[in-house]
Formats: sequence, C-alpha cells, structure tokens
Amino acid sequence: MPQRPSPAPALIADPRPLGSRARGDWVRLRTLILLRWIAIAGQVTALTVAARLFGVELPVLHCILAVGVSVVANLIATFAYPESKRLSETEAMLTQLFDIAQLGLLVFLTGGLNNPFALLMIVPVTISATALDLRYTVFLGAVASILLTLLAFYHLPLVLADGSVLRLPGIQLFGFWVAIQIGLAFLAAYAWRIAHESHSMAQALAATQMALAREQKLTDLGGVVAAAAHELGTPLATIKLVSAELMEELEGHPELQADARLIREQADRCRDILQSMGRTGKDDLMLRVAPLSALLREAAEPHRERGKEVIFEIGPGQGGDARQPSVHRRPEIIHGLRNLIQNAVDFAAARVWITATWTDAEIAVRIADDGPGFPPQILGRIGDPFVRGREGGGEDPLRPEYAGMGLGLFIAKTLLERSGARLDFANGSDPFLTGSERPERGGAVVLVVWPRGALVAEADQARAGLGQNLPMGA
Repeated sequence: MPQRPSPAPALIADPRPLGSRARGDWVRLRTLILLRWIAIAGQVTALTVAARLFGVELPVLHCILAVGVSVVANLIATFAYPESKRLSETEAMLTQLFDIAQLGLLVFLTGGLNNPFALLMIVPVTISATALDLRYTVFLGAVASILLTLLAFYHLPLVLADGSVLRLPGIQLFGFWVAIQIGLAFLAAYAWRIAHESHSMAQALAATQMALAREQKLTDLGGVVAAAAHELGTPLATIKLVSAELMEELEGHPELQADARLIREQADRCRDILQSMGRTGKDDLMLRVAPLSALLREAAEPHRERGKEVIFEIGPGQGGDARQPSVHRRPEIIHGLRNLIQNAVDFAAARVWITATWTDAEIAVRIADDGPGFPPQILGRIGDPFVRGREGGGEDPLRPEYAGMGLGLFIAKTLLERSGARLDFANGSDPFLTGSERPERGGAVVLVVWPRGALVAEADQARAGLGQNLPMGA
C-alpha cells in the first residue's frame, strides 16, 4: 500500500536568505586570522620550550621559516582586506588547506608522528566541518589523512641534547596514527552534523518567522478594513439620507434628480465595497477572541472545499464546563492549526475529523484523517525541519492543489509551541494494515494540548466589545 510521504513540504525554491549561499559567506576572515595568531603563539611557545627546557635539537632556521609563513600570511590578510571581509566557501577551504600544509611542514621538521602535537592536524578539518560544505570538509580531511600517513614514515628525527633520538615504539606509533585518524573522522563528522542541524534549524526558524509575519500582516489588514468600514458607515448613511431628501424636492427637475439618485447609488456602492472587505468595525476586541469552534472553523476554512469532508466534533471533556470557552484568536494559533489541517486534507482519502475538548485544566484539539498515516520510519522525527528541494520540480500527484511554503509541520509545531501547546504525532492504526482492516480514523493523528490558561481569553476581555480607535501602528 502507498506510504504517506514525508509530511514536510519542500517547495522552497532557492530563497536566497535561506538557501545554500547563506552557508558560503558566513565565515569572517578576521575570525580565521585570530585563530591563526593563536596557533602561531602556540607553535612558538612549543618550539621554545622544547629547545630551551628539554634541550631538543631542532632545525631552528627551518622552523622559523615555517612559522614565519603563517605570520606573513596573517599580516597580508590583515592589511589587504577590510575587517568586514567574509570568505566564500572556496576561499575558506583554501585558507584551511594552507593551515594544514603549514602545520604538516612544521610537524615534518619536528619528528613527525613522534611529536604529540601532530594531533593538531585535526583542528583545520574540524573548523571546516562547522563552516563549509561537506565536499570541502571531505577534501580537507583526505589531505590531512594523507599527510599524517606520510609523516609517519618521512620526517626529521627529534634529537635530544645527549644525542639520543626520541622515537616511539612501532606499535605505539601505529596506535597514535590510528587514534589521530579516528579522531579526525569522528570530530569532523560530529562537528559537521551539529553545524548542519543548527543551520537547518536556523533556516526553518526564519521560514517560521516569515510565515508568522505574513499571517500578522493579513490580520492587521483585516482590522484596518474593518475600522474603515465602521467609521465610514455614518457619513455614508448621512449622504444617503440627504440624497433621498433631495430626490423628493427635485421632482420637477429630472436632471438634478438624476444627479441626486447617482449620489445615492454611489454611496450604496461604497457601503457594499467596504462590507465585502471587512465585516466588523472599530478596533473590535471581539476580533481578538472567539469561541473555540469558530477558531477551528476559521483555521479549516481554506481547506473545506477541496473535495474532502471536514467533520467537527466539539464538546466538553470529562469534568469540563458545558459552556464553550472563548480563546485567543492569535495569528500563530490559526496558522499553526491551518497547516496541520492542510496536511490532513492533503493525505486524507475522504474525511478529516477535528475534535476539540476542554476541561478545567486544559484544551485539546485532535486532528485525524483516513489516509495512509505517517511513515513509521519518520514518526519519531516529525517536527524537525526537512529542508530539501523536490527533485525534478512539478506538481505532487498526492497534493494536486498544494502550492506550499515549505517546512509545513515544523512551522505548525513551532508556532503552536510558542503559544504554549504540546504536540503529539501518531497513527490511528498500523499503517501496514490492508484497507479492509483499517479503522475509519486509521490515518495520521495530531494531538494539540494547551494549558487552559494559555489559550482561554479572560472573561472581561471576551465581553469587552468595541474598544477605542487606535492610531496606525498602536
């Protein structure tokens, strides 16, 4: 039987603030310069301590040249570029490649893998994993791994003051090489994974903020139209009254009477236009609260005429008051519920059930459908951001009317959790059952539960009615 596709729509068509370029130009050159100065200070300190304190005979001139290359590179980068310079991925990769090569040269001059500071070869690769694309990190990791292998065999020996050579036993040298290789792979993979998830989360949160801002603008626009309709109601009524009186007084003057009739008709037209754009007036506080059933119907409204039956079941839970609560009509709540309902309608076979219950402690909304349900392999990950493009583009045959804004369930989860809700995702039955074995509500199930105080409007606000006219932006 067909599986329910991944619930996170992915129709973000290269939005520049959220796309791959955001990962390319976020490394400041000054940051890498500072890290390199720290590395230079550490290298000079290690060389000085080894030569002066432990009497290790080092090729001092060659070591100074190796460190001096980094100093010169840092000075050039400091004075040649502005402080605000941000590196592209290629530039950042080349910078890290230079650091790997410089450190490899210094390790070659100071005993190869017999030098415990060879462990620092993993640092540039780890930095790359946190800031660069995976292919650059793999390339740098491969270069570092090859250099470490070569340094195990080819290097200048570490000679002590008494003429003895500091050399690890073969098995210990091999173990050190294995440990560095494992550390290189593990730390790079770990850092890349954490950075990738953080970046994906940042993208998804940005998309969430955009969705919420859009919903808020629509709500504000509706309030402005409603206020205009209310404020213009009285002058339009006055115009109609005066024009009617003029029509009576101008019965003997058909031309003037026609002008008065035209004035009345245009006043009626203005009234009709305003009524079609908004239904209530002033800064109506009732726009901010609504019965729970009205909130749910508003959230479901865009998806009730898409060929699927949307069934509402609203009533008190065990021990709940029979009177339906009035709840905050906030954009994030409406938009979050709308995304969940849209997802249910998209994949339902014929019906979607929206069940709402309340008690003295909490309010719960349960959205279920008779579709195939969530794929079991992603059930535990639902709500994470899935930022990926649909290959080949085109329209999804399972969502023929869906144009999408991407990250649907993540946006819904984030917005509803911001309002104080807790979300649980499940299937109404085993998704591997045959059609005849499945119960009616055997598809996906989403349970949204709010503490009553987080959602229910205060009684005095719910009954406040019309408020004062407020200036724009107040």
